[in-house]
Amino acid sequence: MTDIVYDIPEKKLELHRHTLAVIVDNEFGVLGRVIGLFSGRGYNIESLTVAGVDAEKNLSRITIVTSGTEQVITQIKALLERMVPVHRVHDLTVEGPFVERELGLVKVAGTGEARIEALRIAEIFRARSVDATSESFIFEITGKPEKIDSFIDLMRPLGLVEIARTGAAAMARGRDGV
Repeated sequence: MTDIVYDIPEKKLELHRHTLAVIVDNEFGVLGRVIGLFSGRGYNIESLTVAGVDAEKNLSRITIVTSGTEQVITQIKALLERMVPVHRVHDLTVEGPFVERELGLVKVAGTGEARIEALRIAEIFRARSVDATSESFIFEITGKPEKIDSFIDLMRPLGLVEIARTGAAAMARGRDGV
């Protein structure tokens, strides 16, 4: 996804997309506190995923995709790092190359030529049909968020009914972990 530039008279406001990996205690209320930090300051969360990553140490990983000016991103990271249940905050966007993937389920209803075209497009995007009836398909697609966006855009005129997305999962490349 590309950065967004707002042209405001007298200054340009550049919003940059950042993917943050936040290691937290896996306990009641932590996710609510993290979300509260964003909503209380009017920051947007574009994508949010949470999963336990270390049962022994009782840790979870929250992957957050957000956009803001460099100043806003710096402030978000500083506020997250000060939260008690947060162990580490990694800005994957600035720390080096990383892999980001998302899973989407896309339901498309249609008959005739639209149905055949939906199957053709799914094959091109390497989407897999995980459910099929005589009137609809549910496709599973994984990849970068932009790939899923493109797939959805092509399915709209063919009978798009419903979308479910997991949000981004991301990991730094190389030998070291967060």
